[in-house]
Amino acid sequence: MSVVITVAPTGPIASKEDNPHLPTQPEEIADAVAGAHAAGAAVAHIHLRDAAHRPTADPAIARRTMDLIAERCPILVQLSTGVGLSVPFEERAALVELRPRMATLNPCTMSFGAGEFRNPPAQVRRLAARMRELGVKPELEIYDTGHLDACLRLRDEGLLDDEPLQFSIVLGVAGGMAATPDNLLTLVRRLPENAVWQVIAVGRRNLELTAIALALGGNARAGLEDTLHLRKGGLSPGNLPLVERTVALARSLDLQIAGVEETTSLLGLGTVAA
Repeated sequence: MSVVITVAPTGPIASKEDNPHLPTQPEEIADAVAGAHAAGAAVAHIHLRDAAHRPTADPAIARRTMDLIAERCPILVQLSTGVGLSVPFEERAALVELRPRMATLNPCTMSFGAGEFRNPPAQVRRLAARMRELGVKPELEIYDTGHLDACLRLRDEGLLDDEPLQFSIVLGVAGGMAATPDNLLTLVRRLPENAVWQVIAVGRRNLELTAIALALGGNARAGLEDTLHLRKGGLSPGNLPLVERTVALARSLDLQIAGVEETTSLLGLGTVAA
């Protein structure tokens, strides 16, 4: 059995003050992704920052980041349309026009820490339809049980291709599900047959829930977006140690690490429209 490892090097929240090894500029992100790919990651989940290190949906920054990654390694790029709480939905959604192999699709508006993560239903439907038109695979990020139902409604409306639906179960965000094994099991049991899924466990329970997800047949994500620490009280000196830890965990469970070609097949990625 093979497992897909995704690296999430940056995210929208943390700063270099939180961890000085956080990559924020295109060259830094590309270097971090290349190192993660060499260690076994087949997918790169990309958030963008501007020159002042703030979340941005600037298409020029996105294109430069994607190009630099492609120069360094053949990893599959997944752009986040979440971007950051302060960035308007339409700016975030426009990132799919760059035709990455994958992009996130967040189905619901929700409280997110002290802020609000806005994903209005009509706009989500338009984005889902546009992604389908462009051949950009949605990564469906679900932060609560009702988010799964919203995704299944999109599927039933013909806005999502069914083979296979790709889910990220996000645990530990204030405003979403707590990072507990029970919450993970609840969502896994309700996923559609043949769905592909991974866990995104934010914070101190990252390693524990990643291990549980791997044992249940899920994929895994690693990187400074999800946890800034390699161990209790110790900051991770970059993304690479977190990816290496996840790869070692998977191998300890006798799982094979999927390369880019196998991942393309496992995730059902088609050819992006020209």
